Parts: sequence; C-alpha cells; structure tokens
Amino acid sequence: MLDPRGGAMAEIILFHHSQGLTPGIRAFADELAAAGHTVHVPDLFDGRTFDDVETGVAHAQELGFDTVMARGVAAAEELPAELVYAGFSMGVMPAQRLAQTRPGAVGALFVDACLPVAEFGTWPDGLPVQIHGGVDDDWFAEDLESARALAGSVPTAELFLYSGTAHLFADRSVRGHDPAAAALLSERALAFLGTWA
Repeated sequence: MLDPRGGAMAEIILFHHSQGLTPGIRAFADELAAAGHTVHVPDLFDGRTFDDVETGVAHAQELGFDTVMARGVAAAEELPAELVYAGFSMGVMPAQRLAQTRPGAVGALFVDACLPVAEFGTWPDGLPVQIHGGVDDDWFAEDLESARALAGSVPTAELFLYSGTAHLFADRSVRGHDPAAAALLSERALAFLGTWA
C-alpha cells in the first residue's frame, strides 16, 4: 500500500522498553504514523510505567522475562503476517523473536538492544533490519557484539552507533533523551520504513 506522497507504507508492531509504555514511546509511534505507517503499540506492563531502567527491569524480572516475551508474541497474533517488528531495549526481545520465527516479517527495527541471532534460530533470508545503539551506553554494551555480528553477517542489516548517548536516548520522556541523536535515529528509521511497497 502506498501513501499519497508515493512512499511505501509499513505496518509495524512496536514494543516498549523496561520503563513501560511511556509518552516518549507513544510519541515515536505517532511520528511513524504521521509518515503514513500503521503502528500497533501493545502495553506489556498493563499500564505501569517506571522512572528508571533499573526499577523497570526489576518489574520485568518479577513478572518473568518469559511472561513479557509471551505477552509480546500474543500481541502479534491478531495482526497480519506482513509486519515490521520494532522494539526499544527490553522490547527487542519479542520483536527479534517474532522477526526470526513468525513467517511473513518484512523488516525489523531494534533500538538499544540486539540479542544473539542463535537465540531464536537463524536470521531469515533477505529480511532487512536496522539496529541503533549508543557506544557509551552500558546497557547496550552487553549487546554490541551481537549487533555487530548480525550487521556483519547479513547483507540487509544496518548498524548505527551514536556517541555520547545514554540508554533510551530516543525516548523524549526519559532522563537520557538526546534530541539530536533521537532526530537522526528517526530520520534513519523513517527512510528504512519507506524502502518497500
């Protein structure tokens, strides 16, 4: 499907990070929607949000990461197969699992995290993916090797690294927000989402 400006429209499911479905995640979804894309933003925490990453991670641990993952997978079940799977940090877990295991994926967008591909099998042939992370982000540092491995082994993968940014830098509603880096990420993500019909 094409938007009136002639660009391709994508249907996206966007999973939030450990601080919950924050205003910043909703704003990012709205930005994608304003460009003509359809965006689904499930709430994996049943309305709860947290002031910092550590408290949010503790909540996810209390729920169980398997439960969080299962909620994400369930949220996609009623949606079409031809989806872009997107996630911020913790939200990359269900996004990456679905991108690798649910037939029909058309793209993947990972922000602040990237799991080893082997966690979910192999990377689907030809599936495009963008990975965004901060080189000075201690949380992303744990995933940087996996991100580089994916970008280095898959021709349709792009890795973008941002200097001097904190975790969740693209979420305008949290402490680590970096407006310049967030704007660049949005520009790159929108260009990526406009590459297929």
